[in-house]
Order: sequence, then C-alpha cells, then structure tokens
Amino acid sequence: MGFWKTDKNHMWICGMLLGVLFLAVGAMQGQLHDIWQKAVMICMECIGIG
Repeated sequence: MGFWKTDKNHMWICGMLLGVLFLAVGAMQGQLHDIWQKAVMICMECIGIG
C-alpha cells in the first residue's frame, strides 16, 4: 500500500472523482433502476431461482 504515499501525481484522485461524477449523472437520469433490475435478474438466473 505504499502507492498511496509515494504517488506525487495524484491522478488517481481525478479518476475516482470522474467515476463518482458519472455514477451520479447516471443515477439522476434514472438509469440506476434499470441497472439494478438487470443485475437482480442475472443473479436469480445464476442461482436458478427465476
């Protein structure tokens, strides 16, 4: 875990903030429900319940 202490560039912070921004935009557009529904259906098919 020395990467966090030795990285002087801090570009990982920009990448993390960009990812959070994209998640927030998708959630505000109502896509969170669609993604959640697809994930649940895939999980139920793998287990064999649905």
